[in-house]
Amino acid sequence: MKNTQLRKLTMAALFAALAVVCSPLSIPVGASKCFPVQHFVNIASGVFLGPWYSVGAAFVASLIRNLMGTGSLLAFPGSMCGAFLCGLLYRKLKKLPFAYIGELFGTAVIGGMLCFPIATMIMSQEAALFMYVLPFFISSCGGTIIAAIIVPALKKAGLERLIIGNSIAKSKEETANAR
Repeated sequence: MKNTQLRKLTMAALFAALAVVCSPLSIPVGASKCFPVQHFVNIASGVFLGPWYSVGAAFVASLIRNLMGTGSLLAFPGSMCGAFLCGLLYRKLKKLPFAYIGELFGTAVIGGMLCFPIATMIMSQEAALFMYVLPFFISSCGGTIIAAIIVPALKKAGLERLIIGNSIAKSKEETANAR
């Protein structure tokens, strides 16, 4: 395993741990438990690690929260879709607002709609297709606001250089400055 991959895996584990440790900071909205820290973690990991490590961190955090009894099955589609779309949009467009939009749309709309079959077939709850969209959007907004404050500060502090290594980050910066 390359040094960069090991650093990304370690950071993904730390992001997942942060989401789990902060899981008591939940806000009940309708029939769901909303975790703004999870959405912050989705954005931070999507920006610094990319879509796949971000999805992995979201999955691990959701799994551990469910095993501990502090989450619900609805955490899986919401957090994983938001993490993936956030990381993908940031990787392609390199602008933080697109990462925020990816988290909001991925979690609220895509993840919220994917909760419908989970709620009705697995959890035996009555649900409508768009029932979770608004609660997930509210939760995502809280986490996105937190991320809009903290992620730019982490970028400025050089977290990306720490994760991918100084020589790789410097060559990326030089390439970006040449454009």
